[in-house]
Amino acid sequence: MRLILLFAVFALLGLALETANFHLISFRPLLPNLIVILAVDLGFRHHSITAALTAFSIGYATDAFAGSHPGLNAFMITLIYVVCYEISSRLLVTNAFVGATVVFFGVILTALGAIAISAGIEAVGQSGGIMPTLMLQAGISAILAPFMFSILARCKRAIGLSVAPARE
Repeated sequence: MRLILLFAVFALLGLALETANFHLISFRPLLPNLIVILAVDLGFRHHSITAALTAFSIGYATDAFAGSHPGLNAFMITLIYVVCYEISSRLLVTNAFVGATVVFFGVILTALGAIAISAGIEAVGQSGGIMPTLMLQAGISAILAPFMFSILARCKRAIGLSVAPARE
């Protein structure tokens, strides 16, 4: 229950940042994708059905607040959780660098996946124009990911949750 509440609070903050700050920051790629960072942290450190359902719920909340296609973000965030779960169970080291790398590719995967699902797979090949802004957002998200991981770790310690990956 504490895990769900912690990630619900951070998901609401992430959604507020993504949806309410359009007036403050007009250049959207400067906003990090905090939802992907949360999904990566869940996949690396929490291997349970509760964590998987939390990742799905975060994606579903993203659909409710900012999604154009119902279920699309729920699918993509759950996919990122599953990929991180598999990486975490296969690699011996899942540190902040690995997490930042996965966040970088996760942001790109969610954007290209959303394009492929909403406009068709051939639209991904024609999306070269958005790649510079997408790479900028992925880079900013990857740079901020270790800081978010440390903030999440401090909050987990404060409420008595495990900080280490589930396999350790």
